[in-house]
Amino acid sequence: MTMNIIQLAYPVRIINVHPSVTVKWPFSEQTVVGWGGDSTDNNLPHATWPSERWAYDLVMEPYNTGSTNLEDYGIWKKKVLSPVSGTVIAAFDDESDIVPGTEKFISMEGNHVYLRIDATGTYLLLNHLKKDSVTVTVGDHVNAGEVLGHVGNSGSTSEPHLHIHHQRQDPTQTLLPILAEGLPLYFEGTNAEAMPLKGTEVTPMRNEP
Repeated sequence: MTMNIIQLAYPVRIINVHPSVTVKWPFSEQTVVGWGGDSTDNNLPHATWPSERWAYDLVMEPYNTGSTNLEDYGIWKKKVLSPVSGTVIAAFDDESDIVPGTEKFISMEGNHVYLRIDATGTYLLLNHLKKDSVTVTVGDHVNAGEVLGHVGNSGSTSEPHLHIHHQRQDPTQTLLPILAEGLPLYFEGTNAEAMPLKGTEVTPMRNEP
């Protein structure tokens, strides 16, 4: 808990890292890992915090353009697909998208969908969705590949992207969300390593008929 002043990854030995989960990629198009992995070199904004120890920020070309126009970012309004089968425990899309590069956000997570994973009973969090784009409601059961919403720029975010992470505790019942126990998150069905690192271009593999 060094607020990124001392750039140390949150120590794994403090966390019970089981269960990890392996899930589907949340997009149908090539995506770039903006931040992701197991070290501060590859995942500085997340790895220092217990809840986001193995979180990812995902973008698409073009990104990191410095533009204040949301339309100039490749991932803006792209469909977000459910990576797992699970139950929706939170769905919110009332928060306005902010101008890239500004700090005029209302909440840290912005618009979001949270899922309780069928296989493990743990939780998958998907943040920074577009206002009025969420297609599911609390209590819905979704299967992997179903549309959850669209990428936006709501919450604490410098540009449009999808934040995704896996944790043990129900985020709707956690007093201090950042102190939840983050859990490893791996991906299958892509051309990349199961835990893709910062800068990796990830292409989902299509099943041939």
